[in-house]
Amino acid sequence: MAKRKEENFFSPENAKRPRQEELDDFDKDGDEDECTVSFTNGTSTLTAAEVGIIESIQLRNFMCHSMLGPFKFGSNVNFVVGNNGSGKSAVLTALIVGLGGKAVATNRGSSLKGFVKDGQNSADISITLRNRGDDAYRANVYGNSIVVQQHISMDGSRSYKLKSETGTVVSTRKEELIAILDHFNIQVDNPVSVLTQEMSKQFLQSKNEGDKYKVRNTKFFMKATQLEQMKEDYSYIMETKERTKEQINQGEERLIELKRQCLEKEERFQSIAGLSTMKTNLEYLKHEMAWAVVNEIEKQLNAIRDNIKIGEDRAARLDRKMEEQQVRLNEAEKKYKDIQDKLEKISQETNARAPECMALKTDVTAKKRTYNEAEVLYNRSLNEYRALMKDDEQLCKRIEELKKSTDQSLEPERLERQKKISWLKERVKALQDQESSINQEIEQFQQAIEKDKEERVRIKREELDVKHILSYNQRQLKELKDSKTDRLKRFGPHVPALLEAIDDAYRRGRFTCKPIGPLGACIHLRDPELALAIESCLKGLLQAYCCHNHADERVLQALMEKFYSRGTSRPQIIVSEFRNEMYDVRHRAAYHPDFPTVLTALEIDNAVVANSLIDMRSIETVLLIKSNSVARAVMQSQKPPKNCREAFTADGDQVFAGRYYSSENTRPKFLSKDVDSEISDLENEVENKKAQILNLQQHLSTLEKDIKRNEEFLRRRQIHYRELKVKITESISEIRELENIEEHQSVDIATLEDEAQENKIKMKMVEKNMEQQKENMEHLKNLKIEAENKYDAIKQKINQLSDLAEPLKDELNLADSEVDNQKRGKRHYEEKQKEHLDTLNKKKRELDMKEKELEEKMSQARQICPERIEVKKSASILDKEINRLRQKIQAEHASHGDREEIMRLYQEARETYLDLDNKVRTLKRFIKLLEEIMTHRYKTYQQFRRCLTLRCKLYFDNLLSQRAYCGKMNFDHKNETLSISVQPGEGNRAAFNDMRALSGGERSFSTVCFILSLWSIAESPFRCLDEFDVYMDMVNRRIAMDMILKMADSQRFRQFILLTPQSMSSLPSSKLIRILRMSDPERGQTTLPFRPVTREEEEDRS
Repeated sequence: MAKRKEENFFSPENAKRPRQEELDDFDKDGDEDECTVSFTNGTSTLTAAEVGIIESIQLRNFMCHSMLGPFKFGSNVNFVVGNNGSGKSAVLTALIVGLGGKAVATNRGSSLKGFVKDGQNSADISITLRNRGDDAYRANVYGNSIVVQQHISMDGSRSYKLKSETGTVVSTRKEELIAILDHFNIQVDNPVSVLTQEMSKQFLQSKNEGDKYKVRNTKFFMKATQLEQMKEDYSYIMETKERTKEQINQGEERLIELKRQCLEKEERFQSIAGLSTMKTNLEYLKHEMAWAVVNEIEKQLNAIRDNIKIGEDRAARLDRKMEEQQVRLNEAEKKYKDIQDKLEKISQETNARAPECMALKTDVTAKKRTYNEAEVLYNRSLNEYRALMKDDEQLCKRIEELKKSTDQSLEPERLERQKKISWLKERVKALQDQESSINQEIEQFQQAIEKDKEERVRIKREELDVKHILSYNQRQLKELKDSKTDRLKRFGPHVPALLEAIDDAYRRGRFTCKPIGPLGACIHLRDPELALAIESCLKGLLQAYCCHNHADERVLQALMEKFYSRGTSRPQIIVSEFRNEMYDVRHRAAYHPDFPTVLTALEIDNAVVANSLIDMRSIETVLLIKSNSVARAVMQSQKPPKNCREAFTADGDQVFAGRYYSSENTRPKFLSKDVDSEISDLENEVENKKAQILNLQQHLSTLEKDIKRNEEFLRRRQIHYRELKVKITESISEIRELENIEEHQSVDIATLEDEAQENKIKMKMVEKNMEQQKENMEHLKNLKIEAENKYDAIKQKINQLSDLAEPLKDELNLADSEVDNQKRGKRHYEEKQKEHLDTLNKKKRELDMKEKELEEKMSQARQICPERIEVKKSASILDKEINRLRQKIQAEHASHGDREEIMRLYQEARETYLDLDNKVRTLKRFIKLLEEIMTHRYKTYQQFRRCLTLRCKLYFDNLLSQRAYCGKMNFDHKNETLSISVQPGEGNRAAFNDMRALSGGERSFSTVCFILSLWSIAESPFRCLDEFDVYMDMVNRRIAMDMILKMADSQRFRQFILLTPQSMSSLPSSKLIRILRMSDPERGQTTLPFRPVTREEEEDRS
């Protein structure tokens, strides 16, 4: 094995001399890129690279890795060490793709979407490029670093973000990235800059000499030295030259034709004679024509002035009528206001008495209830007193009977009877308790039955209401579905047929003017959310029709009778004279800066429709406010806007200054634009109503069952109650019979006398209590009568006020109608006045325009003829004479041609010929100069290629000598082949061998020498090699490593990134060398640890 050479192949003289500025900047840089230690003892200290090198790379969801990086690279030599699958080649692939390279250039796939990790939607690459020193790219924008971020989607598309050092996005255009790469001279598809593992293998295993010259149709040597780009530029220039020659040939052919045309026009120009006499006469007629036009305009001006004077007199008369109408309107409004004030006063008085009336009514009710309770107590005491009286009579009678009785022999029988009476009384008490319990149960069942019956009545009423709503919704749903094919059916099923009948009658001449309607079909909403509000405002007017006069109304009524039967409601017919212009309502319209009126919320193309709605509903005075609370605030919490009488909300509620009426409708019927949505909502509502009816019917069935069950229970309890009543009556009767048996009476007289005495005491107490209750009852009765009298008095006063208000309401309606009539009359005069003033102003504008026109015509006439000519002929006669004279001149021109036109055509043809001739001469000079330049440049290109070839051979031979190898390179630029022969061993003992005859290690070493030779003659800020030593033995690997490190030491302004699976423990210690070791991937690992390895850790591992 040959001895390793220790001397340096590259001398300091051959190294690129660093600039002084770079050395200064390098000394100031205090990070890990700072370097003053050389690899060998002969090289001088060089500065680190300032632009174009890679500072860091970070990957996410790229290839099979969830997260790699960020990788911090050194400025000179970087070794990326790791076993297969750890992600070394992924870093190199990301570098190519991230800097704009194509997927095929990586030899890892044919499409970018193949680089997205399985199961992920996208992949991201972030590359940071150094941007320092004088050669920095837009340093004021990017700063010291340029961050290139690329986002790759699953569909294979990608996007860029170019950020500054601070993270600010500067550009997202690929053109900016290309400009940066061109500025830094970075070529990621150049095998000298980035040599992938696959390309290296192909190069090593190639059996064709042309593959060394070009690899996979990418010229290896030509691409590395950028000679390929120069060659392509030359080819493009030669193609351009050939196209220019074709243009010259076409121009020369065109020149021949232009020269012929120019000669023809020159001959025609020479044959023209003058027509001065006729032209002179024509000029004089033009002078007369100019002043004749002035005379006619002056006559028109006089007529307009007369019309304006008449119009001003009529305007004064209209002003007087307007004033008179305003007086009548003020009187009508004053009368309306007086009546309204009276009504308001009555209403206030009624409202003021209403609380007192309610209080008195409540007091009467309470006193009636108190009196009734006292009466009940009195009656109860009276009944008690009567019962005591009866008992007293019976006791006295009994005592007398006992005293008369002398027979004392029946004592045992009396005791037995007394015992039975006691037992019967206990039995009666037990039965009475049962009776009370049964009675309570009967009351409970009766209440339950009554409650269920009330609930049944309520549910039946609710079911009937829901059925009515369901029927209405079904009819409306049918109308909506029909309106999908014909929108007019929304206004009634007979409307399309009625409109056809109207059209037919109008064609037959039965109408003076064709009726317009329905009005809802002639209007359009500006805001669909206000549909319900506008429908609530216009109501039946949406289905109404307009007629020009009463005769047309009668014809329309006759037509409607065919479609609407008697007794059914028909659309309203409005009779009003048709006008082509809409009323001017600006002076009487309501205005609010935030809310529109009904008039401004509608788009109405027909003036008749707008005028009818203004007349019938005063839509210019009705505001539309979407929010209910806002509407109350605007109309009631503060003074309503000027001219505003009422407002409507989006829910259809009507708001006045002192009243608020809720709408019964929940959705628009005629003006909704989204018919499908309305149909869907109605279908849902129909289904909901059907389900509601079903639920009500089920509830009703349950109630019926409960009522029947409770009635059965009640019937049983009532039978039991009657049975108990019978038993109690029988027992009481038996007790009385036993007590009334005279011969068996044995009651103790003393006991009965004591009982009689107690009974008398009770009678006195009850009698005293009765007297007190009677006095209290009389007192309460007086209070009740007094309260009833007060209530009847105030109720009578309220009724009297209501009676007074009724005729005032009628008067108010009449006054309101009078105000509307006066307003309509005033509006009529205002419109007449406006129409007349518009006509008058139009006449005045016409007068101004005529005066300006007169000035212009006089100015034009003076320009044509400075002195005014007395013209007797009219302008029309002069115009005919001018036309006859022009026809004569044109006839002469037709025979000889127009001199000016022929001269113009001649000049144009001559200028076109000379211009094209000049262009052809210029192109010929350009082609000649281009051929001279291209000849010189191609010679220079061949010389430059020859020099690069010689340098490459020299470097290759010197690098082989590191292992005492001999070799040679043969370039055939014509056939684009490169043959490399290498002789391992010493001297010339053996013949030169082809690369195919070498061992794997020898071939790898030769390849490294070839690549280093290309590095020496090619410019690039960084160089990347992937597994360059894969087939080398330890000796060749060490020699190749030393050669690479020597080159790196001599080229510290460049960056070297070397990927290898081998251990780098034998490397010399230097701050310029950075080893980046990648750990073996583990199962489930998402982020690979990546950090610099120190020299001590490397030695420990080895």
